[in-house]
Amino acid sequence: MRLVFLILILVILGGLAWIRLAPSDPEVWHVDPQVTADQDLAAGVRRRIAAGEEGFARLHAIILETPRTEVLAGSIAEGQVTYITRSLWMGFPDYTTVRQNGDVLELWARARFGQSDLGVNRARVDDWLSRL
Repeated sequence: MRLVFLILILVILGGLAWIRLAPSDPEVWHVDPQVTADQDLAAGVRRRIAAGEEGFARLHAIILETPRTEVLAGSIAEGQVTYITRSLWMGFPDYTTVRQNGDVLELWARARFGQSDLGVNRARVDDWLSRL
């Protein structure tokens, strides 16, 4: 019985370690968001917003003020940036790609793990856009 319990604990700890330490491959996550319209998805959100020439730089600053958020790949000069934001307790990674398309910003925020993000990405992105 103790052995089963020990194995279960090790499996859980291994899963938690994988969530925190799994590599984030830019080839997989730093992709064109392909936003054609605003969409609320089960595990993310897509948004398009007219932002003008300086909008990306302003949004970039707002995003980097978000706790546990860092740049995975890209730059404003490149016209596309992908960010990783991790949840406070479990460290679940969410990826948000922002692309400048003329005067429009296209955002695609999505969860890496699970079938649903419980609206976390939508709330985060909508907060960023309201502050923009």
